[in-house]
Amino acid sequence: MAPSTSPLRINAPAVAHRAMVVGPAPTRLVARGAREEAEDLALAAGATRAEGGGRRRRPEPPDPYRTCFERDLDRIHHSRPFRRLAGKCQVFIAPDDDHLRTRLTHAIEVAQVATSIARGAGLNATLAAAAATAHDCGHGPAGHASEEALSPFVPGGYHHAVYGADVVLAPLNLCAETLDAVRNHSWNRPAPSTPEGEVVAWADRIAYVCHDFEDAVDAGVVEPGELPAEVAEVVGTNRSRQLGAFIGAMLDTIAETGTVALRQPEAGALAALRAFNYERIYLRPEATEQAARVIRLLRSLTEWFVANPRGLGEHATPLRPGTAEALTLAVRYVSGMTDRFALALAVEHLGWSPSSLPRGV
Repeated sequence: MAPSTSPLRINAPAVAHRAMVVGPAPTRLVARGAREEAEDLALAAGATRAEGGGRRRRPEPPDPYRTCFERDLDRIHHSRPFRRLAGKCQVFIAPDDDHLRTRLTHAIEVAQVATSIARGAGLNATLAAAAATAHDCGHGPAGHASEEALSPFVPGGYHHAVYGADVVLAPLNLCAETLDAVRNHSWNRPAPSTPEGEVVAWADRIAYVCHDFEDAVDAGVVEPGELPAEVAEVVGTNRSRQLGAFIGAMLDTIAETGTVALRQPEAGALAALRAFNYERIYLRPEATEQAARVIRLLRSLTEWFVANPRGLGEHATPLRPGTAEALTLAVRYVSGMTDRFALALAVEHLGWSPSSLPRGV
């Protein structure tokens, strides 16, 4: 066999399939500063601009290629609090049906709605995506009942938005604008400081009222035909149509008014669907009974860990039982649990029988 005439390349870069041409070598990379300048020209006047390393509690040098909000989104995606949302329920506790939403799939859907609105309105879609992705990282296991369960142990009460921004996400050193949008995404909180944060607040409500109804239908809790007429006639009867109608109406309202708002009749339809969900899904007798079990379980678990801080891990070894430090760490630990982990510990540490545990549907 004749020897190869191809030139020998030493230390040639590896390729996955074949070399795909980006441009003539050497190729000019697009640095963060240039991208910030292009973004500034493309965004609406009131949109939030990414600047250098961002406004962080602990200052950091800028990334060479990522904007500060892109860096935030990457950190959130790689964080344990975000991954644990896969094991925290949206409505139905530890469901056997893998198609019912979890907090993780809810967060992904909220981010989709938020970025759709932000892009169309000329707002900072990356900031909206980061805040939407992280907005529920402060939720405890087994749904909203965890807030009532943990409130007696937290000065001023436990609010998932505040706890998420100020405690759970604090180690990520996120930008002030991202944390503000997380802290104030709930409608019972003060208004966010950015239009992107206000978009996330709307996106959260739009996403959950639509997908919670869909999940309740799939779980056999309600029937499709029970959808209120003021909802069906305005935004349709399936989730895809409803999301499109709400997002389109928000963009039209922003274009007409210059503010983040939702016109009528879509705002009325959203309120009617939310009211229906509260009456028929969230506050139905079976759900309130399960919520009472959740509250009792999580409070008992927290008290057990305060009395047994060694169970909190190696960092809790020096803690004395019953101290304020043990309580702080116990709340942090219990609030971070997935549904199944909390239920398993109730059996292991509290002696609960499996039949007495909270159930999903």
